[in-house]
Amino acid sequence: MVFLGFIAASLAINIVVLVPVCFGLYSDGDRMKDVYGAETPARGILKAIYTAILLVSSGLFPCIFMAKVGTGAQFMAVGLFVVQIIYKFLTLVTTKGGVPPGLPLNPVVMSNLGIAIFHSVTVGLFLGGSE
Repeated sequence: MVFLGFIAASLAINIVVLVPVCFGLYSDGDRMKDVYGAETPARGILKAIYTAILLVSSGLFPCIFMAKVGTGAQFMAVGLFVVQIIYKFLTLVTTKGGVPPGLPLNPVVMSNLGIAIFHSVTVGLFLGGSE
């Protein structure tokens, strides 16, 4: 089942990316302020969303391999990816500012696009039943 490897990889990407991002947002470092802006209610909501995605991804990762719950966990993971794909592609048109010198876009937007493309491949393989 090729798609299972991609689901695992997509969940792993969420975890590997969100651990340092959440740490940076919660510690309110200067580099995070440059990209995400000053601490505001909107940034607090973003922290909550990122933390939820991190926790759900961490919980689903082992479950996708378990015999009794694996199929359900795979569907839940794909549902999570669909939501992420939509919001990550939307950041391209909704995010203004936070562009460091020498970069064409906000680095969060650039990473969102890469992750959304990978998650899109995962969803496509899952829906296509690729084995």
